[in-house]
Amino acid sequence: MAEAKGVKVHGFWASPYCLMIHHALKLKGVAYEYVEEDLQNKSESLLELNPVHKKVPVLVVDGKPIAESLVILEFIDEMWKEPPLLPEDPYKKAKVRFWADFFYKKFVAAFYAITESEGEAQEKATKELIEHLATLENGCRKDLSSKGPFINGEKPGLLDVIIGSSSSGFRVLVDLVGMELLEKEKLPLLHSCVASFVDLEVTKDTVIPHEKMTGLILAVREKALASAPK
Repeated sequence: MAEAKGVKVHGFWASPYCLMIHHALKLKGVAYEYVEEDLQNKSESLLELNPVHKKVPVLVVDGKPIAESLVILEFIDEMWKEPPLLPEDPYKKAKVRFWADFFYKKFVAAFYAITESEGEAQEKATKELIEHLATLENGCRKDLSSKGPFINGEKPGLLDVIIGSSSSGFRVLVDLVGMELLEKEKLPLLHSCVASFVDLEVTKDTVIPHEKMTGLILAVREKALASAPK
């Protein structure tokens, strides 16, 4: 176990960004306190800790706050060295950061586009997401030479934490579009990454209940469709 620090995480139960922080800390063996935030009624504490973006997650270590999930993940990897989430090789480290940023931007944009649309617009967004996932699969294979079961190799790394923590989002999308997005035959590395990550002992107690997540997304979807231009 890593040396215990005064560590606290401010988050929201349905946020994959917050889940990433939970998982990174658990993989490192770091004990921490969790504070659930109401994003509709943000606490004064959250506004003080993250006055610029006013969002979660926020990691607080020895009273000092760090915001933005990618920044937090790299901070965690620097603060608690074992097991490492980023490779030592500068080239591979740069590639991991590149593909992490790619997934962040493409998956989040596609998730909202799919969940807040229907008909042809939803079909188009789904097709684009599948194309982005294929690009990610091929890029990780080419740049990182992974032999699995994780993108990082035998043990999970930064990309595995980020993509694996989005598993609940993938499950909701499958229900909405009626098709598997991480097909084992077409995306073997990404499929293996997610399946292996959710099967880790340290991630099992942070799995978001599917029914609860689906209920939240359907409520957001209904509101978005109702307010969309006719």
